[in-house]
Amino acid sequence: MAARLVPEKRDEYLALHRMVWPQVEKTISESGIRNFTIFSLDDVIIAYYEYVGDDFDADQQRMASDPITQEWWTHTAPCQRPLREDSTAPNWEIFDEVWHLD
Repeated sequence: MAARLVPEKRDEYLALHRMVWPQVEKTISESGIRNFTIFSLDDVIIAYYEYVGDDFDADQQRMASDPITQEWWTHTAPCQRPLREDSTAPNWEIFDEVWHLD
């Protein structure tokens, strides 16, 4: 998935991710997400993770209902915008898989 950083909030976003809250990391892990990485290049951010659970939608809902994660998002969401100018996504846009090699 990919998004853009609001230019004047780039430093804030990077600072937040240098010290991610432990409860946010715990919730992400408990939601079946592993190997989660965010990359940046100028104002573009790209995220990758592997899902190891059994019910992605339920795990995503569990993460979205966590109060600490919700608070975290109040800090990170204003730093992000969709990758494409005409997108209707709130921030992160999800890519379709084209090819994969294990």
